[in-house]
Amino acid sequence: MAATQVVRSEWTKIRSVASTVWTLSLAVVVTIALGVLISLLSKHEFDNLGAEDKLSFDPTFISFAGMTLGQLAMIVFGVLVVSNEYSTGMIRTSLAAVPQRGTFLFSKIAVATGLAFVVGLATSFVTFFLGQAMLGEHRAELGDPGVLRAVFGGGLYMTLIAVFSMGVAAMLRSPMLSLGILMPFFFLISNILGNVGATEKIGRYLPDQAGSKIMQVVTPVDDDTPYGPWGGLGIMALWTVAALAGGYLLLKKRDA
Repeated sequence: MAATQVVRSEWTKIRSVASTVWTLSLAVVVTIALGVLISLLSKHEFDNLGAEDKLSFDPTFISFAGMTLGQLAMIVFGVLVVSNEYSTGMIRTSLAAVPQRGTFLFSKIAVATGLAFVVGLATSFVTFFLGQAMLGEHRAELGDPGVLRAVFGGGLYMTLIAVFSMGVAAMLRSPMLSLGILMPFFFLISNILGNVGATEKIGRYLPDQAGSKIMQVVTPVDDDTPYGPWGGLGIMALWTVAALAGGYLLLKKRDA
């Protein structure tokens, strides 16, 4: 089967599965709603902040506060895109139709990545504009130094979270096992490692902590992170490439 036909087939599969559509919709709603709420609360709390906190106040980054929960839905999307066929047994039919396993896997990932990027970028811009509207006089403008990079980076961050999850799901094949590892990794282990002094320097190299640096415009006073916004996104991209490579190698070696 030609690569274009495989891509078209994967697009049909993704848009015909209700769960993948719902998870993307949830990512949009949660990210925007929570970002608006946190921005509104931050506006009311600004006058109570200390001098150092006011210097570190980052209106752009605050509007992306909802990304913490929004990425949960992107993780689920990434896992479902890849592992749905394993849980239903359709993988045997798919691999019989497309024996070139690399073509099969990367066509699926390419279609899902494109969809995640469009949704992530749109969500990032809407979140930014609504969040700044809530912040009032403390708002940032899109033309301010570093802001456009941060907003565009928010879309890239959401995309890479989804693609990293696709790579993990390709390795593990089971949706329950994939989610059982990814959820604690991002919502528990990463936070613990990043907030405990002894492990803080390890935590900053995890994909979510490194990648979220791209959405930061104002560097906190006490921040000694050895990489910048693009460096952090680069670290996240390396994690993603490693996950995809692992998924590809295991797909080639294992039976369906």
